[in-house]
Amino acid sequence: MELFSIPSLLLLSTLFVFYIIKFLNKRNQRNCYMLHYECFKGKDERKLDTETCAKVVERNKHLGLEEYRFLLRTMASSGIGEETYGPINVLQGREASPTLLDAYSEMDEIMFETLDKLFHKTKGFVSPSDIDILVVNVSLFAPSPSLTSRVINRYKMREDIKSFNLSGLGCSASVISIDIVQRIFETRENAFALVVSTETMGPHWYCGKDRSMMLSNCLFRAGGSSVLLTNAARFKNRAMMKLVTVARAHVGAEDEAYSCCMQMEDKDGHPGFLLTKYLKKAAARALTKNLQVLLPRVLPVKELIRYAIVRALKRRTTTKRESTTSGIGLDLKTGLQHFCIHPGGRAIIEGVGTSLGLTEFDIEPSRMALHRFGNTSSGGLWYVLGYMEAKKRLKKGDKIIMMSMGAGFECNNCVWEVLKNLDNKNVWEDSMDRYPELSKIPNPFVEKYDWINDDTMSFIRV
Repeated sequence: MELFSIPSLLLLSTLFVFYIIKFLNKRNQRNCYMLHYECFKGKDERKLDTETCAKVVERNKHLGLEEYRFLLRTMASSGIGEETYGPINVLQGREASPTLLDAYSEMDEIMFETLDKLFHKTKGFVSPSDIDILVVNVSLFAPSPSLTSRVINRYKMREDIKSFNLSGLGCSASVISIDIVQRIFETRENAFALVVSTETMGPHWYCGKDRSMMLSNCLFRAGGSSVLLTNAARFKNRAMMKLVTVARAHVGAEDEAYSCCMQMEDKDGHPGFLLTKYLKKAAARALTKNLQVLLPRVLPVKELIRYAIVRALKRRTTTKRESTTSGIGLDLKTGLQHFCIHPGGRAIIEGVGTSLGLTEFDIEPSRMALHRFGNTSSGGLWYVLGYMEAKKRLKKGDKIIMMSMGAGFECNNCVWEVLKNLDNKNVWEDSMDRYPELSKIPNPFVEKYDWINDDTMSFIRV
């Protein structure tokens, strides 16, 4: 009996050790490290300054004086500066008759420039042939062959690469792409992944006179990013950050939320992108649903307990005014140090900042990214992150939350942990001496078009 029990114990011990090692390996596979990222920076001749924007507006013969005033007012109050980059066909005056080549040219420039720089900076340890997973997201352009195939052909990637081409997901597609990569990492060891996030603006420039569809022309600009990720533990010391968690919320079951951001044609047949007044409500609802899942994962237990107690005590005494001015009641700084809000527009940035009780310092990176680069759709978050890095704000151990919202309506957020002090040079290198003193930067749209605020001109019609 004793002789039998000894081999049994040895077998059980071996199995126990085996499963412990297997568990630890599987746990390591769940890690998602960010090795490097690159943002697109256009050429100086691609900048949409005041004069160029005015010429684009004037070319639209469908507009009357009131529509001109609306557009110029929107540009003056949008929080966007004169150094954002526009698509080539619009700058050449061909926004009303774009071609398929225009779309390909715009995508090639953004994707290949960011990928070339990324591979150059990681040349010593990662090459295109090492990539196992490729995710490209562009909402408004889905050609055949796909854009992932275009990247694979350009860099002669492996035959067994897993490629995913995402469309229609709007400004939050980058976080969705990261979530996809993380889930695949759980089934593949020592893998490398690329996430390319951008949008095609030129072929989808709105040439009608519907105000809800003209807004997209004022906010969206050419831009994008490429990000290199891995779950290989041996690259932990090289990595910039580690993914902590991802949370996704989708409120598209509600009709108004579904239709508040939609690609469509106006009543005159002009294609464009509709932004309705319900957008703010849909964004608030999606963000609330998302944070209900995400915050308990990243905030300390004592803060969650404090919040629950305070909420229970004040539920009957808190006035409506207090509930709308004091934020959500949680001290997010107890678990998060930096807030990477999607630079979708000034109202979005300031609205999120107010609802979460953030300071001007917290929303500064998003405001500056909007001013310098505009709303670059799914690539916008990485310009905000680049600003934080260029300002040397990111220190080892810091937690960064990326908050994005997009058509659907969706809110997709993720949290990163900084693994080392970061101060790398990036697309902000030539802009740091001018930011963040936006109050000292004159608004050229207001200076040149001050008449747009003169309400006595509202009676004039063209």
